[in-house]
Amino acid sequence: MTSTSDTDLTRDAFLGGKLHLWQPRRGYRAGVDPVLLAASVPAKAGQSVLDLGCGVGAAALCLGARVPGLRLLGVERQAGYAALAARNGLDVVTADLKGLPFAVREQSFDHVLANPPYFDRGAGHSAEDPGREGALGIDTPLADWVDVAARRLAYKGHLHMIHRVERVPDILAAAAGRLGSFQIWPLCPRAGKPAELVIFRARKSGRAEFRLHAPVILHQGAAHVADRDSYRPEIQSVLRDGAPLFD
Repeated sequence: MTSTSDTDLTRDAFLGGKLHLWQPRRGYRAGVDPVLLAASVPAKAGQSVLDLGCGVGAAALCLGARVPGLRLLGVERQAGYAALAARNGLDVVTADLKGLPFAVREQSFDHVLANPPYFDRGAGHSAEDPGREGALGIDTPLADWVDVAARRLAYKGHLHMIHRVERVPDILAAAAGRLGSFQIWPLCPRAGKPAELVIFRARKSGRAEFRLHAPVILHQGAAHVADRDSYRPEIQSVLRDGAPLFD
C-alpha cells in the first residue's frame, strides 16, 4: 500500500509551479503523460470531468489549473493514491472502475479522461512496487475502460485517452459501436522517429469520419545529446505554462 506519511512523499511542481502535487517518493510517480492528456482536452468552464484511474490527480488537476470552473471527479482504486489525490485537492472516490458506487453511476460527464496502464502483464514482468504495478500493469482490459467511460459520458461528451501506439487496434475495437468521431494524434519523441504514444479522442453519439492527425513532435533535434530539457517550444509551453496541446 502507498504510504501517505510526509517522509515517504515529495511535493512536486507541475505547469511551471502553477500546481503542486504530493506523490510517493518511490513507486509510480506522475510525469509528462497526464499533463499532455490534460492539455488535449478542450473543456470549458462549467463542464464536468471524470478522471478514471486518477492516481494522485495529475491529469484532472492540470486540466483544472488551465480551465477554471470545471467540476472534477477522480476514481482511483488504490487507497493510498486516492488519499493523495484528495490531499492534492481533487474530489475522489476510492473504487474499482468496474465497481463504481451508485453516486458515480448516476452521474454523466462532458469529458472522461483515462491514462490506463500501458503494459499487459500476461506478456511481461510485474513491478516490485505494488503502486507502480497497479499504475503500469494491466489487469483490467482496455475494453472495460472504454465501456465504463462510454457509460459515464453525457450525450455528445468526449473520451480522451493516452496510451501506447501498439494498443490503438484494441482501443478502436473497444470503442466501435459505443463511441464515434474517432481522432488520433501520434506523439513522436523526435522528428523522423516513430510514435510511441497516442492521444485518442472519441465522442458519444459522434458521427464524424475518423481523423488521423499529423504527429506531435515532443523534442528538438535528431537525438538525445545531453542531460537537459530538449522539448520543443510549443511542448514546453504545454508543460510549463499550461497551454493547450492542440488549437
